[in-house]
Order: sequence, then structure tokens, then C-alpha cells
Amino acid sequence: MIVTIDGPAGAGKSSAARALAQRLGFRFLDTGALYRAVTLAAKRDGVDWQSPDQLLKVACSISVDLTDNSVLLNGEDVTKELRSLEITTLTRHAADHVGVRQKLTGWQRQLAEGSHCVTEGRDQATEVFPDAQCKVFLTASEGVRAERRFNDLIARGEQVTREEVLEKQRARDARDTERGVGGLHKTPDSIEISTDGLTQDEVVDVLEGLVKERLPG
Repeated sequence: MIVTIDGPAGAGKSSAARALAQRLGFRFLDTGALYRAVTLAAKRDGVDWQSPDQLLKVACSISVDLTDNSVLLNGEDVTKELRSLEITTLTRHAADHVGVRQKLTGWQRQLAEGSHCVTEGRDQATEVFPDAQCKVFLTASEGVRAERRFNDLIARGEQVTREEVLEKQRARDARDTERGVGGLHKTPDSIEISTDGLTQDEVVDVLEGLVKERLPG
């Protein structure tokens, strides 16, 4: 069974999806980590961000392994580095690249093949797993999302302001919805859930109920 959780940045997708997968005994697929890993590898290689060929070459030359709590880039644990504001900002180059998206879509389908999986991202229900048995669109108000991101970055030791985080979030929202391939859209059969005012456990409770209603048998 495939469970897709799509939604804007800061809606709580990753934490909710990870916790849901743990409760259900499903595999957790953090698709954003794949794009961040490509971005980190490209930055380390000094690619020209305006050269699509260089970026695609990087994506085709690396290996990325996802474990329960870590992301390994060519065998190196880069989990913490992937969440920096710099990598978050630069990831748009990978996300906007049609060839990279096609490459990573293939990775995602391979990783989920033959298993029960909870997968989160922007295009999971629309592009990667259009036949998923349970589709969720997780969202939250702009202010709530920005505050969550701000607190996350501060906890990681980054020097940022709330205004800076909100400005970058608005730019990211615009790119995500306007992207020609893999843009953020809610499918007609996706169930929208707002996380405003809910704890993570409460969000996961709702998600768990939805999944169990749809489990075969």
C-alpha cells in the first residue's frame, strides 16, 4: 500500500509521515531528502547552477540511501547538512530540472516497490504515485508554517530572522505551485488536512485512521 502526503513547506509533512510510517510499520520515503542530496552533491562539485547538463550529470553519478533516520550521500551521513537554509534555498535548481525530476521519480518508485510505504513531497499523488490507495494534502496557514521553519533552523544553530524565513517561504510557495513539472497541486481524490492547532500526535492519529480505513481487507 502506498500513502502519499503532499503539501507546502512547513506543513509538517516529514515529521508526520515519519511518525505515521513508524506506527504502521511502513517504510518512510522522504523525497525532499533526495532533491537536497543532489543539491548538496552539486554544490560540493562546484556546478554552474545555470548549466542543466552539469546538474543532471551529478544526479546520475551519485548514490543516495535513505534509512529510518539518516540520509547517506555516497555512503556519508549528510542528514544535518541537508537541512541548512542554504541547501533549502538552492534545492530549487534540482526541483525545477525536468531531467533531475525524472531521474528522482524513478528512484522513488524503486524505493517504494514491493513494500507498504508512506511517502511525502510535492508531487507524490500527482506524478510519482498517481494510483496510491491513500492520498493526503497536508497544509497549514502561512504564519504557522514560517514559525515552525524558523524554530527548526534556530534549533539547528542557524542565524536567521522570522522575516527572512517568511520571505523565502513565500518565494518557495510560488515556485512550487508554478513549476511546470512536478508542481504542488491537490488531486481531486486527496484528503486535505490542516495542521493548525494540532499536535504531531493528533495529526498522526487522523492520518492513521484514514490509512486503516483504506487498508486492503
